[in-house]
Amino acid sequence: MRVLHVVKTSDGARWAALQAGVLTRAGIEVHVAVPSAEGEAIPVWNQAGAVIHVLDCSLPLQAPLLFSERARKARSLIARVQPDIIHSHFVTTTMFLRLALGRNHPVPRLFQVPGPLHLEHALYRRVETATAGGSDYWIASSRYTRHLYLAHHVPAERIFLSYYGFRVDRKNSEHAGIRARLALDGRVVGNINYMYPPKYYLGQIKGLKRHEDVIEALGIACRRREDVVGVLVGGQWGKGRRYEERLRRQAARVAGPRIVFAGKVPHENAADLWQGFDLAVHVPVSENCGGVIEPLLAGVPTIASSVGGLPEVVLDGVTGWLVPPASPAKLGDAIIYALDNEDEARRMALRGQRLVKSMFDVNRTGAEIAAIYETITQRSSARPAMFDPEAFAANL
Repeated sequence: MRVLHVVKTSDGARWAALQAGVLTRAGIEVHVAVPSAEGEAIPVWNQAGAVIHVLDCSLPLQAPLLFSERARKARSLIARVQPDIIHSHFVTTTMFLRLALGRNHPVPRLFQVPGPLHLEHALYRRVETATAGGSDYWIASSRYTRHLYLAHHVPAERIFLSYYGFRVDRKNSEHAGIRARLALDGRVVGNINYMYPPKYYLGQIKGLKRHEDVIEALGIACRRREDVVGVLVGGQWGKGRRYEERLRRQAARVAGPRIVFAGKVPHENAADLWQGFDLAVHVPVSENCGGVIEPLLAGVPTIASSVGGLPEVVLDGVTGWLVPPASPAKLGDAIIYALDNEDEARRMALRGQRLVKSMFDVNRTGAEIAAIYETITQRSSARPAMFDPEAFAANL
């Protein structure tokens, strides 16, 4: 079987490249279209054994005159590769392929949906689902995302479920945890996230990851316990620093020097920093399952907002705690409770660690993707079973 993967970035989407490595080891010939021959993810694609083609397959909304030539090149690439399946990983690449190839293109197109944000807004959801044709399929990467498609009349037989996979057996490197790196004393509470400025066209007045709420909650915790130190790792996404500077001013106002901004770190070192955290806090208003996997993998107690796919990983009272989104006062209370009940927090974190090591194991999820390919191409009549985190956790 030959599959053409399509991504919008040569720096990110490492999950797709890791998945490709499992697929090639299973005997699937993997090709990938990337926008540039250089980027942080290119070595991962090479290591996966993928054949790399340089072609930007994003929908050129800022330069629509580029669409015609880009579409011609995409059709030419597909004619050369002759894939059995076209596997797209982003909304923009999926929309481009549908418009470039038409609704009735004979090659099955598979959209592995990275997150639910576009489905939570009526206009974007309608455009995405309306452009699909008879050969389009979806892989929801959370049960929540699958539910949204089903609720808006996408046929169940065209929707699969597979959580994004990672290397869950990685060992900590020699890089020091955040406590040692910043010479911190006290109970370290915070997160490792890019700081995404508000998308005003979506009606947001705060950032997607709600750093504003985290900072407010950390201020509450700092006032109630003298040993709390807030740490935010990561910088502003994209160009500029205006949003990050706004967050820094807010932090100084609510907690003075007790909320530390650690700045950006290389992707390969970020996971090692969790070694020094006592509590992870991740409370976005829209999310798939990201932001909680790495702290739980490191055995760090975790609080998350009850949105998107997060409750599928942070099972409230079992593998962590859930709080309502946009509720800094309740988040502050949850932080204090977790710090006051250290043994309970540690037990839940260890359960969460066991859950994510199975749920997000790229070897398991990669095999799941291969089985989905077999189903779509009708080489197998059996659909792969959907992973059930609650059933798994019940046995812990």
